[in-house]
Amino acid sequence: MHRHLDYLGYRTGEPLRDTKAPSGPVAGRWDARRFDAALVNPANRRKYTVIVVGTGLAGGSAGATLAEQGYRVVQFCYQDSPRRAHSVAAQGGINAAKNYRNDGDSVHRLFYDTVKGGDFRARESNVHRLAQISVEIIDQCVAQGVPFAREYGGLLDTRSFGGVQVSRTFYARGQTGQQLLLGAYQALSRQIAAGNVEMHPRTEMLDLIVVGGRARGIVARDLVTGRVGTYFADAVVLATGGYGNVFHLSTNAKNSNATAVWRAHRRGAHFANPCFTQIHPTCIPRSGDHQSKLTLMSESLRNDGRIWVPAAHGDERPPERIPHEERDYYLERTYPAFGNLVPRDIASRAAKKVCDEGRGVGPGGQGVYLDFADALERLGRAAVEERYGNLFEMYERITAEDPYTTPMRIYPAIHYTMGGLWVDYDLQTTVPGLFAIGEANFSDHGANRLGASALMQGLADGYFVLPATLGDFLARHPHDEVPDGHPAVAEAVASVTSRLEHLLGVGGDRTPESFHRELGELLWDECGMARSDTGLRKALERIPSLREEFWRRVTVPGTGEGLNQSLEKANRVSDYLELAELMCLDALHRTESCGGHFREESRTPDGEALRDDEEFAYTAAWEHTGTGTPPVLHKEDLVFEYVHPTQRSYA
Repeated sequence: MHRHLDYLGYRTGEPLRDTKAPSGPVAGRWDARRFDAALVNPANRRKYTVIVVGTGLAGGSAGATLAEQGYRVVQFCYQDSPRRAHSVAAQGGINAAKNYRNDGDSVHRLFYDTVKGGDFRARESNVHRLAQISVEIIDQCVAQGVPFAREYGGLLDTRSFGGVQVSRTFYARGQTGQQLLLGAYQALSRQIAAGNVEMHPRTEMLDLIVVGGRARGIVARDLVTGRVGTYFADAVVLATGGYGNVFHLSTNAKNSNATAVWRAHRRGAHFANPCFTQIHPTCIPRSGDHQSKLTLMSESLRNDGRIWVPAAHGDERPPERIPHEERDYYLERTYPAFGNLVPRDIASRAAKKVCDEGRGVGPGGQGVYLDFADALERLGRAAVEERYGNLFEMYERITAEDPYTTPMRIYPAIHYTMGGLWVDYDLQTTVPGLFAIGEANFSDHGANRLGASALMQGLADGYFVLPATLGDFLARHPHDEVPDGHPAVAEAVASVTSRLEHLLGVGGDRTPESFHRELGELLWDECGMARSDTGLRKALERIPSLREEFWRRVTVPGTGEGLNQSLEKANRVSDYLELAELMCLDALHRTESCGGHFREESRTPDGEALRDDEEFAYTAAWEHTGTGTPPVLHKEDLVFEYVHPTQRSYA
């Protein structure tokens, strides 16, 4: 019996099982699934319509590939162009097990590193498939013209990232996400021009249409005209990214939001592991209450930059005046085997620890140094500029400090979300016909994502996995039209319009931004880098009252007939106020520490995260039962046949 289940405010439902993952040796499961999948012949594909929401790496690659196969694709993004999706901001690189460096890498090692890096809270079947497909992604992108960095002899260059001891990360300076997105975008643009993709920019999904138990379309609002419309298809794919902006300050673009996945959750799609949020260790520290977001410095900088703080408490001398013997290179000291390349969750907690001890640097002592002095001496400025020049330039523009002469200051920040909609091996949610890909699902990273794996998962899902598994679903569900005037369609439209009208009609005295900021600060304090029973209960007591206050006091000027960014913001914040409660409940029920989820009550004698495999080796998939009513927890047990759970060690 799991601890504390009697008073945490939820019910436990039937266990959940992934019925689509084949049995047998893990290395053969993906090939077995593809062979067993039913196919749609080319002549029949044009009869089917697929809605794809999102145009980042997952959505862009999926839309292009499905259209290339012959399906009719109707695609949506809230940006003015598909190429403005937030994937463009990814800096450091993309993992692939090609072993170009001949340094011991392999598909199995990438599989092992990912399961271990996720603190043994991911499915083996999914992770092994990701490792297998990784080698195909690089070939696909090179064929598209993605300008990966190359060595002198012309071979693709690689570098190391956190949590591994090999160099498997392919990169394009500090612009890898941008270059990969342009590759997917040009493939998508080709299909738009050919008439196979109907593109709807500046359009936001606000509800899922479920007819006869199947996802058959969406309700979306044109952000320019305000028109609320319905769109129908044979299947719906959500590629809308993560929910990190629930914290208000994060490294995500300000318009990145959770509305699409949350509205799908309200329609029956289970939400898995919402408490698994990632804190990235190399973010430019917060500089004041004026900020609306934070800026990430690529993890790739940890290849050559050394992280340190003064050895003495309260040492406020400039860094150049602190001699080496009076510095604490704390990651190298604590984790000598991996040094500055430990996984993100461990590096983040270590930074918090030294700052909490009073050895942090910069305003408020909320920072540590990322120092390139040794690399500049060893490699020369030209080599460092070639590897990281645009990142150094970005840092200097934001801070007015020259990182070539003064160490960067970094501090952890909310970055990526490992939780998301629960999907099976086919990437299908608990709503038949609704698929979730990329960061919108929970499937591949466990409790902590290794660096350079987000781009890998997004492109694997979009280019290779979904096009194989979606066809199986469509082949088993012959095309039919949604009946005109179906009650489910009318109800979904009415739900959206009444919500928008309610927001416009409150006429209160607080802005949506003020509620978002208060909610974000509460989550950061109580469900951020460290969580405790007391703090989580405090948050769970405050969030419902804050949500009630929101619906009484929010002010949204203007109307819904046209561009109204205050309305967009309020609509998204209303979803955050529901999602935040589930995040805290999930964190409270999981009384172990694992990956990015660190419970202060569950730690080893030396302060590291202490897992409880006997009690919590499962995925927590939550079923929505109504706002403010106890959700239902469905557990999917995790089985480890090839990577046996151990206490993670990077020493």
